[in-house]
Amino acid sequence: MGKIIKISGPLIVADGMRDVKMYDVVRVSEKGLIGEVIELRGDKASIQVYEETSMLGTGEPVVSTEQPLSVELGPGLIGSIYDGIQRPLESLYSLSGARIDRGVGAPALDRGRKWEFAPAVEKGDAVESGDVLGTVKENEVVEHRIMVPFGVSGKVEKISAGAFTAEDTVAVITDGKKSHNVTMIQRWPVRRGRPYKEKLPPVELLTTGQRVVDTLFPIARGGVAAVPGPFGSGKTVLQHALAKWSDADIIVYVGCGERGNEMTDVLNEFPELIDPKTGQPLMKRTVLIANTSDMPVAAREASIYTGITIAEYYRDMGYSVAIMADSTSRWAEALREMSGRLQEMPGEEGYPAYLSSRLAEFYERAGAVKLCGSAERIGSVTAIGAVSPPGGDMSEPVSQATLRIVKVFWGLSSALAYKRHFPAIDWLVSYSLYSDRLSDWFARNVDEKFTAYRAEISRILQDEARLDEIVRLVGIDALSPRDRLTMEAAKSVREDYLHQNSFHEVDTYTSLAKQFKMLKLIVDFYHRALRALDDGAGVNAILALPCREQIGRAKYVKEDEIDSLDKLHDEMLKQLSELKKEDE
Repeated sequence: MGKIIKISGPLIVADGMRDVKMYDVVRVSEKGLIGEVIELRGDKASIQVYEETSMLGTGEPVVSTEQPLSVELGPGLIGSIYDGIQRPLESLYSLSGARIDRGVGAPALDRGRKWEFAPAVEKGDAVESGDVLGTVKENEVVEHRIMVPFGVSGKVEKISAGAFTAEDTVAVITDGKKSHNVTMIQRWPVRRGRPYKEKLPPVELLTTGQRVVDTLFPIARGGVAAVPGPFGSGKTVLQHALAKWSDADIIVYVGCGERGNEMTDVLNEFPELIDPKTGQPLMKRTVLIANTSDMPVAAREASIYTGITIAEYYRDMGYSVAIMADSTSRWAEALREMSGRLQEMPGEEGYPAYLSSRLAEFYERAGAVKLCGSAERIGSVTAIGAVSPPGGDMSEPVSQATLRIVKVFWGLSSALAYKRHFPAIDWLVSYSLYSDRLSDWFARNVDEKFTAYRAEISRILQDEARLDEIVRLVGIDALSPRDRLTMEAAKSVREDYLHQNSFHEVDTYTSLAKQFKMLKLIVDFYHRALRALDDGAGVNAILALPCREQIGRAKYVKEDEIDSLDKLHDEMLKQLSELKKEDE
C-alpha cells in the first residue's frame, strides 16, 4: 500500500508503490477512487485518476488491485450506456442521482438477470479458444455467442442448457491436467487487442445509405475513416447518420469529450428510430459509451479503448461491427493534459511525442480478420473517428497524424455547411483509398456501370471547379453551350444527389439500388443533352425540359417505388429525342 505525496488535478503521485506494474488499476484514498498507473520511477508511481480529485490530501492511501484496466464482456452489453471505464450510467443514477458520487461503482453486466443458454457443442467435443460453446438471445436482433475463453482448449467435460446468470458455470472444459469452468462473462484488458488468426484485405463495402459516402468516398468493412471539420460543419450529425443507417451488425458509439446535449440526442433518438434491416429500434444493436466534456478528463483515454475492446468482442462472434469515436481530438487533448502534468517533453503544439503511435494503436485494431477457433469464420471492426481541428486548421498535429493512418478522408467544409449543404463533405479534398479495391464488389452487387458513373460525376465536379473561376470573372453567359451544360450537370450532382437531408423520412437513407438509378438519370441526361446540343438543339431548350425537375425530386422517391425511376429515365430520353426532332 502506498501513500499520496502529490496531487495535480487528475494526476496523483504516490510513494511506496515498488511492487505495482504499468497500467495496474489502483484505488485511491478511503473513497476508493479508480486510477491507473501511467509512470513508474523507483518506488514512486504516477497515477491518472478517472474521478474528481478535489478534497483529496497527501498521506491518503493508495492500494493496487494488481490487475490492468479491464472490461466485462458478456450478454447485456447491447442497449447499455456506460461511462469511459464501463460503469453503467443507469445503475449509477439509481445509486447516486444525477451527479455521480465519487467512488461509486456497479457491475457492468447485470448479475441477477437470467439468460436462456442453448449449447452449440456436446459433451466430449474437442474445442479451442474462440470456438462457440452456445448462444444466448440478447434481444430480438442480436444472438450473443458464448465463446471458449482465450488460453483455454480441450474437451467439453460438461455443458448445460437452461436459464443461467452471467456468473453461473455453463460449461466445463478439461485439457487433461486441469478443468476450466466457463461462465458467460469474460474480462479483457482494454489496452491489449484481442487475438485473431489472420488479417484480411477489406474487399466488401460497408453500406451507409449516405450517397456522398457510398458513391464517391466508400469505406470497406474493416476499414478506417476520419471525419475532420471545423465547429458546426456537421461531424456529429454525419456520425449519427452512419450509426443509424450503416449495415454493420453492431454499433459501438463513443462520445469522447463532446457536449452532453449531443449524447442526449443519441439517447433520445436511437430507441425511437427503427432499423430498416430488422424493423426493431436501433438501440437493440448499439452500445453507447458516454464520456462527455464535463466528465473527468483522464477517462477520455480509457473510453476509446473500452469502445474498441467491446467492438472486438462482437467481432470475435463473427459480426460486422462499426465503432464511432466522437472525437479523437478531445481524446488527444486529454493525452496532452496528462503529458503536461507528467512534465514530459512536449512535441508539436504541446501534444506528447507519442501522439501518432497512440492514434495508430487505436486505428490498427480495426480490420477484417479470420477468427480464432476450429471453424472458418470472419468478423470485422470498422473504425470511424471524428477530428475537431481548432479553427478548421487541418495542419494541426492530430489531423495530420490521423491522415497518415486512415484510408478514407471525409473532409468537412464550413463553406458548404454555411450554404446549408449537408453532409458538408468537400468532394475536392476528400478521398477513399478503397474505391478501386471495391470496384469488383460494386460490379457484382450493384451494376457493372456503377464505377464508370462514379468516375464521371467526379470529373463533372472537377470541371465545375475549373469553370467556376471563369464564371466569377466574366459571368455564366460568357461560357460556351457545352460548358453551360457541364455547370448545370454539376449543379444537379450537388443539389439533387450529394445533398441529403438527415431529418427527412425518405431522404435520410438511400439504398445502393436507388443510388445507381439516380446516378444513371443525372449522367445519362448530361451525355444525351451534349449529343442533342451537337445535333443543333439550343441549350436553353434543353435546360427547360420538364424531366429536369423530376430528376431533382428523385431523391424523395420511396425505396419501394424506385422502379418509377426507370420510367423517368425512359421519359427523359424521349423528351431529349423529341427536342432533337423539333429543332430539325
